[in-house]
Amino acid sequence: MKSFDALLEESVERHGHLCAGQIIGVRMAMLGCRLVGIDDPRAPRHRKKLMVYVEIDRCATDAVESVTGCRMGRRTLKFRDYGINAATFVNLDTRAAYRIISTERSRDLAPTYAPEETTVKGQQIEGYKRMPDELLFEVQQVAVELPEWEMPGPPRRHAVCEACGQMVRDGREKRIDDRVLCRPCAGDGYFRAVDAKHHTHTCQWAPEEETA
Repeated sequence: MKSFDALLEESVERHGHLCAGQIIGVRMAMLGCRLVGIDDPRAPRHRKKLMVYVEIDRCATDAVESVTGCRMGRRTLKFRDYGINAATFVNLDTRAAYRIISTERSRDLAPTYAPEETTVKGQQIEGYKRMPDELLFEVQQVAVELPEWEMPGPPRRHAVCEACGQMVRDGREKRIDDRVLCRPCAGDGYFRAVDAKHHTHTCQWAPEEETA
């Protein structure tokens, strides 16, 4: 694996600016790879051996992606929207897995490790570079269930929504009242369809209301 400085430089270039989240993400990814025994995650021999679950859509996630080479399009980067600055690293060969969480106490400790800095931003950037892993992170050894359809490679499972006819891949369909539905038709959509007159359409299917 490249040095911290080299990986940080690459990550900042991809992300667009240097921030504390970049420092945390690069260090988190380096530690995670060491823990699961993958020395160079971007090497061709490791391309499909590492899977990472990220739990927040902020700066550190860009850094984790940059360091590991894991991508959503390759199905090696998974997003779980927990709002926690954490990531879990999984060796797909050995199934060794570690969840690494950025500690809240590191904010208070940053000035101690960068006393020459006069701004909070400067203290965090320099402090997070110097702080030992055991203060910057909390590490948990974990087990991650990996169904076949979560793995990299072509889709291993297909289903057709019985309401709208859309193909649903990778086990993301839902079954309600013995019907196979895509998530929007099952009521789990993040959007509402709007017609040309700006009237909202109802879902094509919805379960009947229970009666007493």
